[in-house]
Amino acid sequence: MTSTDVSLGQLSDGKTRGRSPSRRSLRGLDALNFFLADVRDGLGPYLAIYLIAVRGPTQGWNEATTGLIMTIAGIAGLVAQTPAGALIDRTHHKRAIVIAGALAVTASCLALPFISNFYAVAATQSIAGIAGAIFPPALAAITLGIVGPKMIAKRIGRNEAFNHSGNAASAAIAGATAYMFGPIVVFWLMAALAVLSVGAMLIVPANAIDDDLARGLDRDADATGEQPSELAALFQNRTLLLFAVLACLFHLSNAAMLTSVGQLLTKLSGKEDATSLVAICIVAAQCVMVPVAMTVGAKADAWGRKPIFLAAFGVLALRGVLYTVSDGPFWLVGVQCLDGVGAGIYGALFPVVVADLTRGTGRFNVSQGAVATAQGVGASVSATLAGLVIVSAGYTAAFLTLAAVAAVGFGLYLLAMQETAPRPTGGARRSADAAPAPAAA
Repeated sequence: MTSTDVSLGQLSDGKTRGRSPSRRSLRGLDALNFFLADVRDGLGPYLAIYLIAVRGPTQGWNEATTGLIMTIAGIAGLVAQTPAGALIDRTHHKRAIVIAGALAVTASCLALPFISNFYAVAATQSIAGIAGAIFPPALAAITLGIVGPKMIAKRIGRNEAFNHSGNAASAAIAGATAYMFGPIVVFWLMAALAVLSVGAMLIVPANAIDDDLARGLDRDADATGEQPSELAALFQNRTLLLFAVLACLFHLSNAAMLTSVGQLLTKLSGKEDATSLVAICIVAAQCVMVPVAMTVGAKADAWGRKPIFLAAFGVLALRGVLYTVSDGPFWLVGVQCLDGVGAGIYGALFPVVVADLTRGTGRFNVSQGAVATAQGVGASVSATLAGLVIVSAGYTAAFLTLAAVAAVGFGLYLLAMQETAPRPTGGARRSADAAPAPAAA
């Protein structure tokens, strides 16, 4: 590539690196994040309600066995995280992979009403976990490939706002119809949203995604021919490894909170009321997440990543403590609104921090996958940890245990994690331990 070509921003395949994203691409990205919101996580907290309330102890299902199913599915998903990121780094067919993942998650969940065996349920939810592993790196890569690194923080915030809006809308529909149709309504809703997700993905033109930008590769790195997904380089980036530990702690604390609340509400209110109450909890949290994500996306460069992430850990710890104050439905729903702050911040900043630490290396998506693996370890162990504590010591002890984990994460981030935001001059601020971008040829 000549200097003239660089000044014009032309890529060898005819794409224009410096061009503005098309309106169609951005609208398609909005729709994809909205409709895929309820598909990407499978049944989520509704899985616990369905197994405990519909199947119940008569079929061998309680908090501990349900937690074990969620742990097995979580482990399957986390094993797939890093390979999924490596695949997204290398593939030129990101749209097809997103579509295949949406169909696989939906089919696995729709099979649940027709099976009752523990191992069969574990197998279907594991398939859903593996397929779902593709969405975080794929959506972040598609976004980066469309808007480029300078707009990534603001665009990720917008993605998260649409994602949370989609979750709120689907939860509201589920809650409003659960009284008439029961918990089975969540399966119908997932099927409809999967179809709409496929349509949204097809709105984004394939040639709107710059595959080099999508993996965080700059022109100099591309000129060296370096393999973008070299896993060994990930272990040389100590700041990225520390961030992976922090992601693990966040989800070890956060993942089981809503499912534990759902189980508690099932005990107190019955399965029909529990489904609607959990839906209200989700709607309340998601409605808070929308402005939080937009604010984080708009202010992350000015305020820095570290103080915002510290707020996420602090709010998460507070939420766990407040759950122990009362088991009244209105109180639990009110406390659940705090999930909108903590999870809203995390979702908006997670890919941005990874992009900060891997800029120019071509390892953005495989790094996302590696950190998401650690995140998945925390999330999968969280369900079993909470289930065992609930069975042995009750719900109060479980919520306090999860709050303590968040407090540990807050302290570690405060003392050990550095700021990763770009410097005020516009240069990329990168850790001294971060994997360096390859030198120009």
